[in-house]
Amino acid sequence: MAAHNRWWEIGEIVFGVPFLLGIGLNIALPLSIYPAAYQPAGIAIGALLIIAGVSLISAARREMARFQQPTDPGQPTTGLVTTGVYGFSRNPLYLAAVLIFAGLAIALNNLWVLGGTVIGVIVCHFMLIAPEERYLDEKFGDDFAKYTAHVNRWLGRK
Repeated sequence: MAAHNRWWEIGEIVFGVPFLLGIGLNIALPLSIYPAAYQPAGIAIGALLIIAGVSLISAARREMARFQQPTDPGQPTTGLVTTGVYGFSRNPLYLAAVLIFAGLAIALNNLWVLGGTVIGVIVCHFMLIAPEERYLDEKFGDDFAKYTAHVNRWLGRK
């Protein structure tokens, strides 16, 4: 048994579809986040967010591999990973997706993509995170409860 059993219940779809819709909407009706004069700064800030997101993905995948746990929510897990980046975020892979897509929105100066990222966060919460948390709670009980009592869903310790 796994947290998800449909191929599309993954972060790449939940964040990627709104991103593509944002690109399409921007072609039809361009909406900028900031004036064109700030484009160099926007590209720099966006690039930093993308780099931070990619680095976070790499760290999260390494930590899961260290404990021989899958990063695919469609695969069953045998252990709870609470160290490394999982010590300050229960969902570092989803947090990384937010950083990457927000970075793309800022670098592209595309308000539609930024709005799509917000939609992705909401959909991610209900479609991905909530079922995963129920799965982990059922599978690991008190250990998961202790973990959630100390580490926030998105970022930080309690």
